[in-house]
Amino acid sequence: MNRIGELNEQPLHVTLKAWYARPGDRLEAPVDGYVIDLVQGELLIEIQTGNFSNIRRKLNELVAYYPVRLIYPIAAEKWILKLPRQDSAQPQRRKSPKRGRLEAVFRELVSFPQLLLEDNFSLEVVLIQEEELRRYSGGKRRGRAGWLTVERRLLNVVTQHVFENPADLSALLPAELPEEFTTLDLAQALGGPRGLAQKMVYCLREMGEIVQVGKRGRAYLYSRHHPSILLKE
Repeated sequence: MNRIGELNEQPLHVTLKAWYARPGDRLEAPVDGYVIDLVQGELLIEIQTGNFSNIRRKLNELVAYYPVRLIYPIAAEKWILKLPRQDSAQPQRRKSPKRGRLEAVFRELVSFPQLLLEDNFSLEVVLIQEEELRRYSGGKRRGRAGWLTVERRLLNVVTQHVFENPADLSALLPAELPEEFTTLDLAQALGGPRGLAQKMVYCLREMGEIVQVGKRGRAYLYSRHHPSILLKE
């Protein structure tokens, strides 16, 4: 059975848990054979900084009996700290040009998009400023030239966004998106990669917020869901 405790925690997880904790909360509390990050009254709070698939079973079982909130951090701003490759050298710190965005949560939400249909489940995306510590490990890592991320550190909480149902997530679709659209249309409207648009479409389709309504060439067409939309074969 999946058990998560302090021995497995990384700095970002530990500091976020401390940031969310309120007086009277129970930390690392046992519930039905699982260890819960925070218990606030009846609410079970889980903080996940990585892959959602690791907690899919845990959430699916708990949400049947308890209100559960999953908190997921995304780096709106990131500083990269590279440890020196030699003892005599100094660490190098720089700000990453990349900026995280709310839509990035769909990259992980593909593990259980239908969980948003459960009344007991809510998702909170917290945009943060973070520092990423890297050390040189040699070898070839795609895009990292041998540098390995050792840990992530919380610098500041910027904003929090709570999604309680599929409609809340559907609101992230760009307003300028046409009524019928492809994943390429969505990627262009987002100003992001098509891979992210594809994951967004998959999740919203599984939640019933958009439907497939046909094809444009080889590309599938989708439309926002409302009662008058009929799925076309």
